[in-house]
Amino acid sequence: MNAPTRDGEFPQQGRKRQILQQPVAKLGRGEPDIEQEMLAALDEQTVMMMGDNPALPVMPTKPKLLDFFKLRFGPLTRMHLCQSAMLALKAGHPEKVVMACFLHDISNGALIRTDHGYWSSQLVAPYVDEEVAWAVRYHQALRFYPDESVGYGYPEAYVKFFGPDFVPPEYIQRAYAEAKDHKYYMTGRIICLNDIYSFAEGVIIDPDEFTDLIGRNFKEPEEGLGFDNSPVAHMWRTMIWPNNFL
Repeated sequence: MNAPTRDGEFPQQGRKRQILQQPVAKLGRGEPDIEQEMLAALDEQTVMMMGDNPALPVMPTKPKLLDFFKLRFGPLTRMHLCQSAMLALKAGHPEKVVMACFLHDISNGALIRTDHGYWSSQLVAPYVDEEVAWAVRYHQALRFYPDESVGYGYPEAYVKFFGPDFVPPEYIQRAYAEAKDHKYYMTGRIICLNDIYSFAEGVIIDPDEFTDLIGRNFKEPEEGLGFDNSPVAHMWRTMIWPNNFL
């Protein structure tokens, strides 16, 4: 079951490698806590997972943005982000706006869904223009509030997702109040406009189509994402090795 690592070696070779689900993913689901059981099972032939998981594609030694799109993101997230960016591109929006659409749900891909606008913004902030990072962060709040002046209504999908009586929490209300008069407001709003319509079935867009856009609008670190010692490098490493015990 072992597979080559990023360095061409076999991690923990010949041993059973146990994967313990991340604590935040278990809370509130009524699932049994098996951590003690797994720890008790440790012996010379049984260890906790560290390094490359043989069930996942091996990432390059110096991974770039598109490597995460192709090798770590789920198909729905990858499709959604590519469709969203393509809609913005075809609508003639500036490249920074298209880039924001391409990145707005990046946290959903292989990290965390909760507060995804904030997580996604943090992930990309060191590598993009501040307008892009701002728009990615605040689209999380803006999507709950219609703006008829640009043709954005409350998404019907949210009625299904959250129920007809859902009211955004106070921190989202505050974020909306901050965003609506901000100089980058429209960039965040355009993400919303190209967000809810970006789940067209059968529309396949290769992420490679955005290679030039990324080259002009995303500062790829020479060391690779996760290894450039940036304040968010650990977040990218978590997506490279999502099953690490520690």
